[in-house]
Amino acid sequence: MAVAPAWNGAYPAPGRHHRVRRAFFGITMSLAAAGCVGVEAQPPALPGARIVLMPTASPFVRVVAGSVSALVPHGWNAVPVDPAGFHEGFVASPDPLGSTAIEPIGQGISATWVDATKVGIPSDLYYLAATGPLLSALQEAPGCRSSSRRVFADHVPAFINGDDASVGDFMAEGEGICRAHGLPATRWSYFIAAPGFGPAGSVGIPGSGLYVVVAITRESPRAHQLLMRLLDHVRFGATGIGDFQRAVRTPIASAA
Repeated sequence: MAVAPAWNGAYPAPGRHHRVRRAFFGITMSLAAAGCVGVEAQPPALPGARIVLMPTASPFVRVVAGSVSALVPHGWNAVPVDPAGFHEGFVASPDPLGSTAIEPIGQGISATWVDATKVGIPSDLYYLAATGPLLSALQEAPGCRSSSRRVFADHVPAFINGDDASVGDFMAEGEGICRAHGLPATRWSYFIAAPGFGPAGSVGIPGSGLYVVVAITRESPRAHQLLMRLLDHVRFGATGIGDFQRAVRTPIASAA
């Protein structure tokens, strides 16, 4: 079984800046492309999928989409991710959005998870999605570079020559910047976790095979702070990114 790419070619070949936007959108729409399942470019919306906005005593609003929630700046738009039967979550952005997430965006956050109970493939197979081309379209786009990366868990599954007792999990976070001539620079951050059979499976949403959070904004002295705040307040059920990381204890690798 092959892992499908994060972008399926449904859009015309864009310029460098649009590659970053396309990558962000591709991660949102195709994060569950592990093995024998595929994702339509514009899958049908899940009946009843909706967004709930809850005010807070701050300039941020809590967005709730099923089992996923986060804080986003007041005035941002938020729509549910078309689940196609197995992945759920939302996209929020200061950019205009349609009724569902079917257009690329230049600034915003995507928080999604895969319902492994619906997909019906082994839990450790999501290792391929987490370590394969899922984020490469963002990290390797022309003009883009990774500025930091931390890996918290990386146990190669037995079926791809890992240890026979491997739990097949992967967890990492990272940040980078993209610059294209004549266009505003953008900064992005991500968190990705494939719990496999590891300890992170005991937290979060029961039955989830993959979690992906990606945030992107225009580069500025406050860009890093905004991205960290966006990611820090994402919750899958009652579990935040820090809880996932603590479940697997300490990072096993860091890179600038």
